[in-house]
Amino acid sequence: MVRKKGGAAGAGPTTAATQGLVRAGIRFVPHVYEHDAAATDFGAEAARELGVVAARVFKTLMVATDTGFGIGIVSVRDQLDLKALAGTLGAKKASMADRAVAERKSGYVVGGISPIGQKTPLDTVLDDAALEFPRIFVSGGRRGFDIELAPLDLVAAVRGRVARIRRG
Repeated sequence: MVRKKGGAAGAGPTTAATQGLVRAGIRFVPHVYEHDAAATDFGAEAARELGVVAARVFKTLMVATDTGFGIGIVSVRDQLDLKALAGTLGAKKASMADRAVAERKSGYVVGGISPIGQKTPLDTVLDDAALEFPRIFVSGGRRGFDIELAPLDLVAAVRGRVARIRRG
């Protein structure tokens, strides 16, 4: 697989996510790698191709709650605690959003859903495990493209919050 690391904003593809970060003045490093079309575990693929531990690569998960939709961002090594996320979002319960709904609301395809620059901005929660690292990776808005940035910069970019939302 081919891996290309960008040195500054603008070195990778232009997506709604990168445009949002540039507009907000948030520093990030784009990372492009060759996505394997046969891959189904996008997070594990990203960690492997980026050469980083899975704990630093975060996945963006859309949920449906009794009050609407929301976003949970957890490490690819962890599972989302739906009850914890629901409570943080002020809802009683949550379930994973349908794939088609997630793609329509985010404007991205599954495996490339970025928490940044979504078509429909949603209440977003980053798992507190992200704060263990100075920089984490999230999807840049397409498969084979991740963005490296500081966890609190991500929270600022999505106007989100931090809470424990992983299982265990």
